[in-house]
Amino acid sequence: MMTYIEPAPIKDKENPLESMMSRFDKAAELLGISDEMYHILKMPRKQVVVGLPVTMDNGQIKVFEGYRVIHSTILGPSKGGIRFDMGVNIDEVRALAAWMTWKCAVVDIPYGGAKGGIACNPREMSAGEIERLMRAYTTAMLNVFGPDEDIPAPDMGTGPREMAWLMDEYSKAKGMTVPGVVTGKPLVLGGSLGRTEATGRGVTVSALAAMEKMRLNPYRATAAVQGFGNVGMYAAALLHERGVSVQAISDISGGYYNSGGIDIEAAMQYRNANGGMLDGYTGAEKITNEELLSLAVDVLVPAAKEDVITHDNAADIQAKMIVEGANGPTSASADDIINSKGIMVVPDILANAGGVTVSYFEWVQNRIGYKWNLERINRRSDRIMKDAFENVYATSQKYRVNMRLAAYIVAIDKVASTYKFRGGY
Repeated sequence: MMTYIEPAPIKDKENPLESMMSRFDKAAELLGISDEMYHILKMPRKQVVVGLPVTMDNGQIKVFEGYRVIHSTILGPSKGGIRFDMGVNIDEVRALAAWMTWKCAVVDIPYGGAKGGIACNPREMSAGEIERLMRAYTTAMLNVFGPDEDIPAPDMGTGPREMAWLMDEYSKAKGMTVPGVVTGKPLVLGGSLGRTEATGRGVTVSALAAMEKMRLNPYRATAAVQGFGNVGMYAAALLHERGVSVQAISDISGGYYNSGGIDIEAAMQYRNANGGMLDGYTGAEKITNEELLSLAVDVLVPAAKEDVITHDNAADIQAKMIVEGANGPTSASADDIINSKGIMVVPDILANAGGVTVSYFEWVQNRIGYKWNLERINRRSDRIMKDAFENVYATSQKYRVNMRLAAYIVAIDKVASTYKFRGGY
């Protein structure tokens, strides 16, 4: 079963924490928050680092390092995924935790931000080893996790299976079934309909809203989608469904371009029958991922990795708008170049917030013990995404800034105002 996955960072590139903080600093200055509030919002509330001894299949014990960073709980319990990847480090987790705070605030969801991860390579581990690792991590985080405290979710290298193990281990420790401790679970364990395609759907809603502002007719528009995993695949499919000609798609095997528009349904069927890879797809001309980014399309959706648009290639971007399906696909050093070209950017903390929105719906359903149908979930998530876009757009007009800074202003203002009303200092 597929689920929402936060993409991996490109190594040896700009520090994601530094990119996030540079934008945070600009927004905070424009908003005029006090020095005291600045430092409150900048510092994570809690950072947990644990050693996890796990018995491997060969009988040897291997110790893994795990992280959980709680950036904020001022709006509600913290929320964020758990990634299994060799490149996981504390700076990356801190940046992603902060991004989650701003993302939840932008779409007006009563969550704070968190993120977790374990430095490991799940592709080289058996299912039994992964299960033991996830259960060890859950046990180490029993005093961190909780349906009213901190609610994890899948991320890169994890999925519904791992969330089921987490829920089971946590529930055993509490002596009762606690489905609301985690989202992204299998449907039979309390997962929500619509969760799999939620992030891609949110990207599409954001893209269509931006196209309306720019007076672009979807039936005459073109798009390129970098990344054909869970986010990019559904974004491409839904854009295609709304009349947009998706001329290019890609994954780690490379890019695929067709000036007449790619048959997205056929590409999805090929990918799913080919081990989740587009490698060998013959419905389009083979290009590189770098070439895809510079195509002359109306809408560019980077939905693969962090830092794919940098100061080195930003000048080559020809799209009229960028709708960020990935977290941090545009480095801070590229912002000025993109802005000078007049390209509208719908930032990650807005465009890809559909995933956490439906995760919130899953948590709500778990708490009330009642499941919603897919039509209700899609209707409510679409409304939240549209309202969030309009709020950010109005803020960008008010402050005369780009959409990215406007999104940070909306988020920072909401968190800071809530902190003041609660009497935090």
